[in-house]
Parts: sequence; structure tokens; C-alpha cells
Amino acid sequence: MINDMIADALTRIRNAALRKITVTTLLHSNIVVGILNVLKQKDYIKEFNVIDGKNNKKSIEVVLKYDKHENSVINEIKRVSKSGRRVYKISSDIKKFKNGYGTIILSTSKGIISNDEAYSNNTGGEVLCTVW
Repeated sequence: MINDMIADALTRIRNAALRKITVTTLLHSNIVVGILNVLKQKDYIKEFNVIDGKNNKKSIEVVLKYDKHENSVINEIKRVSKSGRRVYKISSDIKKFKNGYGTIILSTSKGIISNDEAYSNNTGGEVLCTVW
């Protein structure tokens, strides 16, 4: 049984990117779908599809994105807030990450959003992960 669905999803994406696999399968949860929406919006992945499996168990197929030299667009994807240690940021602390090349994904009262949206909406929240 998996305790941290977000960490499992990020690890599967990271491992697929390192092995240069184009499609990977993740376990379904609504928070993972929210993170994938932000990754697609920020152009880190091509697309993702929720698939109904056996016994009403859903999974998510993620198509990763590579550049013209067949290197992954995702250089690093890291879980920040963990079950043992939650990390929260207020709106004034959310600025650019890696000089604007990276993205912080937050869970806020307005849903799962990127650091740019959180800063413009003046909203803070729990830092789920960072991507660049």
C-alpha cells in the first residue's frame, strides 16, 4: 500500500524521464490529476489521460515531453512537503523559482496552482513539489 500518492507519482515520472520512456502509468488520485494539470499548463508534459481499469481502479497515462536532442524537459522534480513535515508559504514568499525557469506547485484554497498564479492571486498554501 502506498502512503504518499504524490511522491509515488513524481518518482514514476522522474524514473521514466531518466530512462527516456515516452509514456508512464500513475495511480489515480484527484491531487495527482491537479498536479498533472499544472505540469501540462506549464508545458512539462505533452498530455495525460485517466483510464478506467479493472475493478473500478483508475490509472493515469502520462506522455512525457522531450526536446530535439531527446533530453527530458523535466530536469528535476522534487517533493517538498511530506507527511512528516508540511511546508507552507505565504503569498509574499512565493516568487520566482530558479530565476523563472522552474515552477512551484502549491495546494491552496483555490485548488492546485503554480507559483505564478498564487503570486498574482495573492494566495499562499502548502508547497507540494518543485519542477524545473
